[in-house]
Amino acid sequence: MDVRITGLQTYVVNASPGGGNWVFVKVLTNQDGLHGVGEGTVTSKAQTIAAAIEEHERFVVGQDPRNIEWLWQAMYRYPRWRGGPVLNSAISAIEMALWDIKGKLLGVPVWQLLGGAARDRIRLYAHGSPHSDVGLARIQALVKQGYTAIKMGPFEVRDGIVDPRADVRRGAAAIRRLREAVGEDIDLLVDAHGLFTPVMAVDFARQVAEANLMWIEEPCQPEDLRTLSWICERSPVPIATGERLFTKWGFADLVEQRAVAYIQPDVSHAGGISETRKIAAMAEARFIDVALHGASSEILTAANFHVDACTPNCTIQEHPLGSPWRYEVVRTTCVVEGGFARLPEAPGLGVEIDEAECARHPYVPDSRSQFTFADGSVADA
Repeated sequence: MDVRITGLQTYVVNASPGGGNWVFVKVLTNQDGLHGVGEGTVTSKAQTIAAAIEEHERFVVGQDPRNIEWLWQAMYRYPRWRGGPVLNSAISAIEMALWDIKGKLLGVPVWQLLGGAARDRIRLYAHGSPHSDVGLARIQALVKQGYTAIKMGPFEVRDGIVDPRADVRRGAAAIRRLREAVGEDIDLLVDAHGLFTPVMAVDFARQVAEANLMWIEEPCQPEDLRTLSWICERSPVPIATGERLFTKWGFADLVEQRAVAYIQPDVSHAGGISETRKIAAMAEARFIDVALHGASSEILTAANFHVDACTPNCTIQEHPLGSPWRYEVVRTTCVVEGGFARLPEAPGLGVEIDEAECARHPYVPDSRSQFTFADGSVADA
């Protein structure tokens, strides 16, 4: 069969009432009804990502979509300028869609094309907050549903002002209380989102040590590996990072130095499905566990499940939940039961975009939080 890529279509979909937008791509072919879908969502950069995806059309139109590695190399290397969240996320979205096409053509789920199953089901963690009564009730409900791991923020920032000592003290106390409430059999994970200074990170880790956390995620900004290592050496809690690192080269030093206990590549940012598998293989050689980042739509969730299914050191998967319409924007065949996902069974990724539903949720400028310290200087968010 002569299959050729004929074009790309992008969709920017508002993901929440407070802002934040998903970015989808549909890769079209000359075979009637055959297309693939992918996602390249980046916080606060939706329109930029959509433009970057469209700019890659000139490298893929007329090509055979089954030649995924060649197309990745072409998109990454031909433009000369490479790297970073925008360009890599654009490539990731298209590459994800190419795997979707290949699976549909062959009539098998993507994980079967990547070597077959490494497990029977995929363990998931959900999001909650111990910093409010509503958040605590949500955590209790999630545990009753079967989730055995819950991730939370380190503290709530009051009035947009970060108070390093007080916030760390209050946040750590709430997490210790949560541990007492849920018992020892539920894994607790903290995502700092790079909000800490290095000193705050160590202070927080020491104050939550008795809560026996599975990890503290992104305790600092990702630019400097030495700073991350400095924190890890002083933290009694395992450290995780990686959602803002890109390609095998971005993970190479982190893995080689075994700087963290868990790495967290994002399939929609790190370079796509193939590149994430390569990153995981690098980590496997150093006995480092992988916990894929995945906080956007059901397209990325499905792609994550396929990588998890066939990758031995993928130990747990982030599972975003939300309004029911998220499952109308993206129709998924993936099945989640009792805090675990079944291995996907449908050909390709097993998801489809509902274009009419996407149109009902048009782009809205991102309203991401903007924090400062008490003196008015900018804090990370």
